[in-house]
Amino acid sequence: MPAPTDPGVSREGDALRVRGDVTGERVPALWRSARPQCAGVRRIDITGVTRVDSAGLALLSALADAAGSAGIEVVGSPPGLSDLRAAYRLDAALGFGT
Repeated sequence: MPAPTDPGVSREGDALRVRGDVTGERVPALWRSARPQCAGVRRIDITGVTRVDSAGLALLSALADAAGSAGIEVVGSPPGLSDLRAAYRLDAALGFGT
């Protein structure tokens, strides 16, 4: 079992849980792991994310979109997320605001 700080994605019911550093060098592996798990996701839990950069934000936004971002709840706010969301004009569900 990986340590809690190791990056990874798991599915629990209707939640997709993302943990660890969600940064550029980890995005390709996280995407390969997460993409097949998106169907039926209603919540993306990022309370276990320890760090996120712009590539990580793009991944999280793509996951929300793949899950059908309308009605998706994003739970958690890792350090720097709110600044990145503001810079890229993303709403609380990590989609483009209208």
